[in-house]
Amino acid sequence: MPVRVRDATICSALFPVRADAARAVIAYSGLDVAEPLPGKALCTLLFVEYRDSDLDAYHEFGMGFLIRPPGVPGAAGLGELRRSGLFVHWLPVDQPFTLEAGRTIWGFPKELADIDLRLSSPYKRCILRKDGRLVLDLLVKPGVPLPGAAAMAPLDAFTHRDGVTRRTPWSVHARGARMRPGGALIRLGNHPIAKELSELGLPKRALFSTTMSHVEMAFGEAEPV
Repeated sequence: MPVRVRDATICSALFPVRADAARAVIAYSGLDVAEPLPGKALCTLLFVEYRDSDLDAYHEFGMGFLIRPPGVPGAAGLGELRRSGLFVHWLPVDQPFTLEAGRTIWGFPKELADIDLRLSSPYKRCILRKDGRLVLDLLVKPGVPLPGAAAMAPLDAFTHRDGVTRRTPWSVHARGARMRPGGALIRLGNHPIAKELSELGLPKRALFSTTMSHVEMAFGEAEPV
C-alpha cells in the first residue's frame, strides 16, 4: 500500500436526486446521504479508463452518493459538502483481477460488466451493459479547461461489504481537467440498476460534469468504521 494509478482518464457527472430515494438505495450500509438542499441528495456517475496501474489496465464505471461520514453531524446548506464523504454503491469493471483485488483489499462493490468507452471523440461516451442488458448510455461533454495541473483532495471513499463499512483515503493529481455546468446526457436501459437510477429521478440535467485526461491516484488501506 498504497495502490497506485499512474495514468487514467476520468469522466464524471454529478446529479441532484431525491434524498428519500437515495436513502432507500444505501440503507443497507447504515450511512446517511448528505442533503445540501432540502429534499436533495447528490449522485455521481463516472467512467474511468485505467491505462497504467498496479491493478493492470481496465475499464470501470462508478455510481456513488455524497454521504455524512459516521460521527459527523449534519450542517446547513453547502456546509454539508465540506464535511461529506463518497459512498461507492456500485462499481462494475471489465477485468477479473481488479474485481478480486477491489473486493478483497477495500470492500469495493465490484462486478464484471461490459464497459464500452469511447474517449477519442470530442464527446466522451460510456455504454454499460450487465448480463446482456443495457444499464445506461452516458455522454459527457468536456467544458472549459482548468489551468495547470491540480493536486486534488478527494472525499474519503466509503464501502459496505459482508456487513462491514469501511473508509478508504485516496489522493488525486490531474492534468487536462475540464469542467462545465450540465454537460451530461444519459439514456437508461432495462437493467435493475437503470430502474434504480430512474427512481432517483434520472435522467435529468447534471449540476456539472468533469473530464480529466491524465490522472494519477493513490489508494490507501481501508479501515472499518
